[in-house]
Amino acid sequence: MRLFSATIATETNTFSPLPTSIDAFKESVFLRPGEHPTDAPRMCTAPLFVARKRAAADGFTLIEGSCFAASPAGTVNKADYEFMRDEVLGQLKAALPLDGILFGLHGAMVAHGYDDVEGDLLERARAIVGPDVVIGVEYDPHCHMTLKRIRNSDISICYKEFPHTDVVDRAEDLLTLVLRTLRGEIKPVMSLYDCRQIGSYPTTLPLMRGFVDRMFDLEGKDGILSVSAVHCFPYADVEELTGRILVVADGDKAKADALATRLGEEFVSMRGKTMPEFLTPAGGIASGLAFNDAPVVLADPADNAGGGAPSDNTTLLRELIAQDAQEAALGPIWDPIAVKLCFDAGQGATFPLRFGGKIGPTSGQPVDAMVEVTALARDAWQSFGPTKVTLGDCAAIRIGGIDVVLITNRTQALGLELFSNLGIDPLTRKLLVVKSTNHFMAAFGPIAKKVIYVESDAPLSRDYTKMKYTKVQRPIWPLDPDAKPGGLIY
Repeated sequence: MRLFSATIATETNTFSPLPTSIDAFKESVFLRPGEHPTDAPRMCTAPLFVARKRAAADGFTLIEGSCFAASPAGTVNKADYEFMRDEVLGQLKAALPLDGILFGLHGAMVAHGYDDVEGDLLERARAIVGPDVVIGVEYDPHCHMTLKRIRNSDISICYKEFPHTDVVDRAEDLLTLVLRTLRGEIKPVMSLYDCRQIGSYPTTLPLMRGFVDRMFDLEGKDGILSVSAVHCFPYADVEELTGRILVVADGDKAKADALATRLGEEFVSMRGKTMPEFLTPAGGIASGLAFNDAPVVLADPADNAGGGAPSDNTTLLRELIAQDAQEAALGPIWDPIAVKLCFDAGQGATFPLRFGGKIGPTSGQPVDAMVEVTALARDAWQSFGPTKVTLGDCAAIRIGGIDVVLITNRTQALGLELFSNLGIDPLTRKLLVVKSTNHFMAAFGPIAKKVIYVESDAPLSRDYTKMKYTKVQRPIWPLDPDAKPGGLIY
């Protein structure tokens, strides 16, 4: 058997003022065939990583394609997407004949002229390999599971966990199902139920935790091969933005339809109940400082670089200063210019620095302060499960009792290394303020004595009715409070 694997991935916030060019991919994941590291997968490359490890034991030859992935930001440059797409498709043609394809995709990538990048890629790949080659795809659940993608693939699987701690596990599932299909052991069929809703579904909270556990329990029984909850990515103005339930069954479409419908109706019943409580910046910080144990972790989802925000909003820092917070740390603030100035000043220096508040109105005003440079680090990284995420050059500055981490490569707070790289021990801080929606919970959740979520004035509002959608198919909840589910659409 011959399998081909490649990745083209990013999560596109179509409202973001930060365009995504080829340079963003080069900063994150830009790997040609054979260049993928052996230690761990990179962003969305788990199918290739897993296939490489299993090829000899499972009796197949892996042909590696290119892997391109970028941190979330705005719409991708058209020519740059077409360059990456055509490179991967050229490699696919050169690899023929093939038995199967393993794509590692995010599922919420938008390029100028292509609202459904993944659908475009899969349609072109199917045209090259024909109907008999098994195409398997792993997606982030914050994707747009379009009909074009389902029609041009045989097996699609989303990660189940949010934070996404199961990326490698789901890639293992995908490869196993593709191999079983090629060996004639199963005949996968897919069903897709449209819930007509926009929401956020962290699996660290009880309601979604229970739902995902039930999904796990259903798999491997009674002909059900895989179950995925498609959360959607709320910050993309595309037609098929919506939550959906995807079921893969062994040959029995009616069984897949029935389960997708049952789970879809349950998912609809959870509307408005899956997100945590959000406090104001002032209220959240006051609550955290008043709590009698430490550390308290305070999350700012609205300035999450993982959703395409700049991560340079200054509102929470200003509130920390206003409340004279002590033993507090905040990160990350993306400001490459400020990092360079800190390196120029040197560790131990005290100097006037203007930082943050650069990209747009929702970044807030820059902070002007006399700061102490407490630490500097070159080419730093943080962990997210088995993956290392680059931070670039970093600087830690101190303002009164507050330590602030400035980074060069824009990303969200994921691992404790974000602080420990720079000599800031998270366990010794009273308050840790992190710019992240929920991925921070994988590393910070286990050490937190309390977790507080705030709704700042940064661009990723938790109130989706504030988003200026123009392309989204209506009606849809919560934009239309009485929106009914769309039912089975595939």
